[in-house]
Amino acid sequence: MRRAVPEPPAHLRPASAAWFSSVVSEFDLEQHHLHLLVLACESLDRAADAREALAKHGTTFVDRYGQPRARPEVAIARDSSIQFARLLRELGLDVEGPSDSPRPPRVVPGSHRRKGV
Repeated sequence: MRRAVPEPPAHLRPASAAWFSSVVSEFDLEQHHLHLLVLACESLDRAADAREALAKHGTTFVDRYGQPRARPEVAIARDSSIQFARLLRELGLDVEGPSDSPRPPRVVPGSHRRKGV
């Protein structure tokens, strides 16, 4: 028996809501996966909000002592992107093929270099 496809939460941006809908229509998710998916969508929205603020105000400001400082949105964009990537990994939506490990393969330092370099 196929479950009803849930609607995206109303507070999501249109792009995140569309992604939510595409994921729930393509995958059979349990309730806890839906919660992770909502959190992932919210992370995307926070990152987009931060990018918009950075585009408008720049990445730095000068504090009261005349020193340049990173805007708080820099950390928000970074943290939201990391959170999205982790939630996506937890959801396990990549269906390239069976894997023995629930985690992505570890990156070995120097493995990206070409042979003979």
